[in-house]
Amino acid sequence: MRDPATTRSVELSATSWLVIVAAYLVVPFVLIVGGRDPAWWGAWALSWVALVAGVGGRALAERRHPGLLADRMRFGRGQEVAPWDRLLAPLMGFSILYLPVIVAALDHRYGWTAPFPTWVNVVGLLLCVTGYGVTVWALVENRFFTSTVRIQTERGHRVCDSGPYRYLRHPGYAGNLLPLVGIPLALDSLWAFAATGAALVISIVRTALEDRTLMAGLPGYRRYAQRVRYRLLPGLW
Repeated sequence: MRDPATTRSVELSATSWLVIVAAYLVVPFVLIVGGRDPAWWGAWALSWVALVAGVGGRALAERRHPGLLADRMRFGRGQEVAPWDRLLAPLMGFSILYLPVIVAALDHRYGWTAPFPTWVNVVGLLLCVTGYGVTVWALVENRFFTSTVRIQTERGHRVCDSGPYRYLRHPGYAGNLLPLVGIPLALDSLWAFAATGAALVISIVRTALEDRTLMAGLPGYRRYAQRVRYRLLPGLW
């Protein structure tokens, strides 16, 4: 007979994966339905890139750090999350992917922007692949990469200084910056740059606040910050 606790754990895990997959299937739904163009190859290509990176990256992270997915799926419920992050975390998540996709779909539907050359679309997709790759690397490397900002004392929170964290203090966020350029290029949308510009501002604000929180509460982070100077933008900040 199966242990009820084990059964609940398996069911929670399956439910979590379904939620994650569904979250990324929103992208092609918005683009194809909103853009009213089932033959829009850039939309399909971007959707596959986002799906593979989003689901595949989490699978790799969960395999290396069992339990990380369950913690991320709590979204700070019942945890001591930084108060400002209860707003900024979902706002950033929405702005870095869904907002530019919504704008690009409307742009495609109403023809606000003339189509770019195909090579520009390809460059945009390559930027997305590269950026999401960096974010996945950061997620897999750091067992404390949760969805909200908090000091995880119950999990023995310590500084991660390996992998991409040798070069930037917040490489997961840095990786998301390349798609902020790539998505508008891949989807033929100048208007989407307005959406990604807003996402950039939100990302910078959240990075600054998170860095300040870690400086104040995570042992060893100040020494780490002296070694790794840049937070988000190599050579700039």
